[in-house]
Amino acid sequence: MPYTAEKPSKPLSKEQLRATIPGWGADLDPADRPSVPRERPDVNGARWSFPDRQPELVPRERSVEHAMLTPVFGTVAPLKGLSGVVRRRAYERYSEGRALHWLLLVLGDRIDAVESHLVSIVRLRPDNPFTETGVATELKYGIRSRVGKKRADLKHLWMDPILVAAPWVAVGALIFAVVRLARRR
Repeated sequence: MPYTAEKPSKPLSKEQLRATIPGWGADLDPADRPSVPRERPDVNGARWSFPDRQPELVPRERSVEHAMLTPVFGTVAPLKGLSGVVRRRAYERYSEGRALHWLLLVLGDRIDAVESHLVSIVRLRPDNPFTETGVATELKYGIRSRVGKKRADLKHLWMDPILVAAPWVAVGALIFAVVRLARRR
């Protein structure tokens, strides 16, 4: 219903709504509700007024708006490296209502992606861009899944090879430069 300048009409009564909308208010009468014998609206089942707190073994990030962490929080992916420093800064300094908070978190994600690529190269198990980007599937089944469709990824399709190949080209150029420098000496 759009907002207009005139005074809004009074809301319909329960009887008018029931007459207008089939099935409206079907669960208002407790006699008609199959779950009523099991429902106990006065008891919520909790045996505490505030739940036991999960111990905070490692300092966790928390927004400046919140005085404390929630009673239970995730510890699966603790902050690490330069990306962790950037994310920690976003939580320590900026409110969640500011764009800079979220931009720093996005920057932390991008830095984490670069760190992960570097770690995979150092461990001699580099990412395989040929299979991980779906190129092998497109060679097998053709590009008919992309052509003529309204897919969101088609807008950035042109830059995908650049983004995927850039780290490989950079590492190759670095190796080439190191080998060339070693040969000159």
